[in-house]
Amino acid sequence: MNSWRGMVAAARSEQAFREELIALAIAVPLAFVVATEAWKRFALIGVVLLLMAVELLNTAIEKLSDHVTPHHHDAIGRIKDMASAAVGLSLLLCGAVWLVTLAERFGWI
Repeated sequence: MNSWRGMVAAARSEQAFREELIALAIAVPLAFVVATEAWKRFALIGVVLLLMAVELLNTAIEKLSDHVTPHHHDAIGRIKDMASAAVGLSLLLCGAVWLVTLAERFGWI
């Protein structure tokens, strides 16, 4: 139940998480069109879920940091930047997995 409440809270307060929910809703059926093997479907859906998990952790770090001190703090700013960088790397991984799979499917590679 706590997990569900956390996802609902993130969906209500975070635009990025809402966008990732839409991406997941598109990715699940699209994975069955793009990939012919089960493990590739799992990977395509899995990287979107991984992205969402990292986004949730990033949001939690930001919310906790803002709760600790609403004022600008250099060290907390760096921590938030690192969490944001984790989201960026997850986005790169997600995009790379989808691009490679699409390229294979359509004979681009």
